[in-house]
Amino acid sequence: MIRSNGARFITVEGVEGVGKSTNIRFITQCLDSAGVNYVLTREPGGTVVAESIRHLLLAKQEENLCELTELLLVFAARAQHISQVIAPALANGTWVICDRFTDATYAYQGGGRGLSMSVISQLETLVQGDLRPDVTYILDLPPATGLQRATQRGELDRFEVEKLEFFDRVRAAYLDRARHEPERCIVINADASLETVQSDIRRHLEGLL
Repeated sequence: MIRSNGARFITVEGVEGVGKSTNIRFITQCLDSAGVNYVLTREPGGTVVAESIRHLLLAKQEENLCELTELLLVFAARAQHISQVIAPALANGTWVICDRFTDATYAYQGGGRGLSMSVISQLETLVQGDLRPDVTYILDLPPATGLQRATQRGELDRFEVEKLEFFDRVRAAYLDRARHEPERCIVINADASLETVQSDIRRHLEGLL
C-alpha cells in the first residue's frame, strides 16, 4: 500500500450511540485548524456501489440475510471503498478519516454474530493486503446507554434492533481488539462528558500532527 507525504489513516469505532458522528466532526475541525488535507468517509459505504451495499446491510428486509452473506457484503463494499477512495487518497498524501472500518467487522460479525475471527482475518488480508489504520479511536460506553441514545435519534436500522446481549458481545470484541493492538487502538471513555472525550482525542491527535 503506497502512502505519500506521511498521510494518516484514522478510523473511529464503537457501538451504537457512542457519539461517533459528533467526535468525527471534532477530529475534522482539528485537522482543518492544522491545515491538513483529508477525506471523510464511512463504512459500509463511501462510494456509489458501496453505499448501495450499505442499504442492503442496514435496511430491514423480508428475507433475512444469512450471517455469511452479511460478512461477504461488508467486505465487498470495503474492496470498492479501498479501491476508489482510501488507497488513492493515501497515495496522494491525503489523510483519511473513516467512520468504522475492519475493527467493526471483527466486532459485529465476529463478536456479535459469532462468525470465525480466522475467516474474517483471511478476508481482511485478501481485500486489504497490508492496509491497516494508523490509529483507531474506540469510543466505549455501556451498550445499554448507547442504545438509549440511539433510540432517541429516530427509526432504528437492522443492526440497532438487535438485543442488548448482541451489543455486549460487540463491545467485548472491540475491547479485545484494543488489548491486542494497544498502540493502534485508543480506547476513549465515551461515558464521560463531551468536553473530556474531546480533550482525550485532541491530546492524542496532536501527537500525530
